[in-house]
Amino acid sequence: MSDKLIRAMARGGNVRVFMIKSTDLIQEVKTIHDTYPTVTAAIGRTINASLMMGYMLKEDDEKLIVEIRGDGQLKHMLVNADNKGLVRATVSDPHIFQVNEATGKLDVGGIIGQGTLKVSRERDGKLGYTSLVDLQTGEIGDDFAYYFAQSEQTPSAVSVGVLVGPDLNVISSGGILIQILPTATEEDIVAMETLISTMKPVSDLMEEDDVYQVFAELFSDGIILETTEIAYHCGCNREQMLDVIKALGRDDIEHLIEEDHGATLECHYCHKTYHFDESELRNVINERN
Repeated sequence: MSDKLIRAMARGGNVRVFMIKSTDLIQEVKTIHDTYPTVTAAIGRTINASLMMGYMLKEDDEKLIVEIRGDGQLKHMLVNADNKGLVRATVSDPHIFQVNEATGKLDVGGIIGQGTLKVSRERDGKLGYTSLVDLQTGEIGDDFAYYFAQSEQTPSAVSVGVLVGPDLNVISSGGILIQILPTATEEDIVAMETLISTMKPVSDLMEEDDVYQVFAELFSDGIILETTEIAYHCGCNREQMLDVIKALGRDDIEHLIEEDHGATLECHYCHKTYHFDESELRNVINERN
């Protein structure tokens, strides 16, 4: 697998860089959720940005929760990422296809519409820091850059992209996150502005080369500090699903027993199903007595 996530420095340590190639990962997401091309691009871009941001987390037991809500056809996307390159995601409607008539490109901003980007950190199952910003374009990269500027006061450029082929499969996917550190000079800032304005779309860069080649091409003086594999990891299990049933009221559980003779729950992240028979449901009720 050529998918990789790197953390690096450039411009003598005055610029921080995160870069990801995620073609195989986003193809897997497309397969799991049966997404149409525009949704593949939307969730793929969000995953790319979330994984790069998750790589910034200091603690191994921390998790990043990224939630995008919009008033377009795609109402909701939810992504969980950590600092080990593991991610899972879900979308409210995988079957949306829309092309921007003016550009001929997949209209991610159009299907999301106006809305919000919320970023939260979770540790030991408890929510910590949370920040909410308005979406700027719904194209994802701009929205994450705005988040960094508003919520973390860090000037950042975020480029994320997913290229989908005529057969609906993912040709390439990746992202670049560039952050200007307080030590940066005017020369550093101008150099990064020039790079960003002249850079090819990130999906084109990742189609042609691996993440190391792309980094070397864009940052001749750069130093890669750390590399990690990335993978889709749901982590759901039967015990978690049983907890969902335990959270129901007694009347609801009795209704499942009498009407459905059991309960089948589906995980929104991986679509695995878990069946609980009547005796298991009765045990839940009996445990309360």
